[in-house]
Amino acid sequence: MIIVVSGLPRSGTSMMMKMLEATKIPVLTDEIREADEDNLKGYYEDERAKTLHKDNSWISEAEGKAVKVISYQLPHLPPEHQYMIIFMERKIEEVLASQRKMMKRRGEPEDDIPDSVMAGIFQKHLDDTAAWLNEQPNIKTLYISYNETLDDPETSAEQIAAFLERDLDIEKMMQIVDPKLYRQRK
Repeated sequence: MIIVVSGLPRSGTSMMMKMLEATKIPVLTDEIREADEDNLKGYYEDERAKTLHKDNSWISEAEGKAVKVISYQLPHLPPEHQYMIIFMERKIEEVLASQRKMMKRRGEPEDDIPDSVMAGIFQKHLDDTAAWLNEQPNIKTLYISYNETLDDPETSAEQIAAFLERDLDIEKMMQIVDPKLYRQRK
């Protein structure tokens, strides 16, 4: 069994990885991308997940662990494994604002696509991804709202423990949730 934390970029996936790690679930990361102003507590990534569409042979290293895989790469998970996916959801307007802020801080050029168009693209991707996930016999998915987790971390932590069928330390998971890091509110 592989636990996958997924969602759009800037949807709370790093927070979820840290919540799982706090309960002693091993996480697969390469620690290349260090914490910065955009993600003060770290990214919890493995760079190979960004190119899963080119090479997914390494995913077996995640057996018994949690790994972060962005939603666009989910269809490239090898079908011979069983996956428990914790899919992070966040208000699309906040995702867009957070991405814009991060790109600006990094000096990356802003795109010319209006937020209303990008929101539609993201929503179609999320709808298509949910439909695909629902059809996969080797995947179970739990959707967790980033926004609701900030308001009520206990309920989210309990939902995760029930989904993973594990006796997780709910208190430790709750301690990871830091509303002060919720900076792009809409």
